Amino acid sequence: MAYRETSQRLAQYRGQIADLRKKMRELQQAIEPEAVGDYQFATPAGMIRLSALFGDKNDLFLIHNMGKSCSSCTLWADGFNGVLQHLEDRAAFAVSSPDPPETQERLKAERGWRFRMVSHQGTSFAGDMGYRGENGFLPGVSVFRRDGGKILRVGDTGFSPGDDFCSVWHFLDLLPEGPAGWRPRFTYS
Repeated sequence: MAYRETSQRLAQYRGQIADLRKKMRELQQAIEPEAVGDYQFATPAGMIRLSALFGDKNDLFLIHNMGKSCSSCTLWADGFNGVLQHLEDRAAFAVSSPDPPETQERLKAERGWRFRMVSHQGTSFAGDMGYRGENGFLPGVSVFRRDGGKILRVGDTGFSPGDDFCSVWHFLDLLPEGPAGWRPRFTYS
């Protein structure tokens, strides 16, 4: 197919995706919030409650990260680091994983991550939120809202290669072969 014709068809598809995203936002606005408990997490400074992660914001993005053993979760986290200031201008942001705080701190230092990390190790948090399966933890994000003394989950979605939460996949999609079997690694040499 000729370049211009292909480009025009791709633009039409992107328009359809934009229309679908608008419908998804409308549905998201109509969701009935789900009350959740004030879970407790471990940090290098000691224990912290979910309610404290909000800081001075009413909304909180809490990433469900599978931990140091997952190169895809590391790829997503690398991307979050780049947009952290933009996200935190609107809502609080933290990453939760099953790794102990000491392991999280080493990984943060190695990767240059600036976001807060909390450990849900030994808690039911990931499972209660739907991010623990038969074979272990699952990646994704939960969005919480503080409403008075209540904590409400107002949105969530899982992560998978090619999703909207990692721009690398979308860049690779522009190559004629797409990702062509490419998988993220912790280091490239």
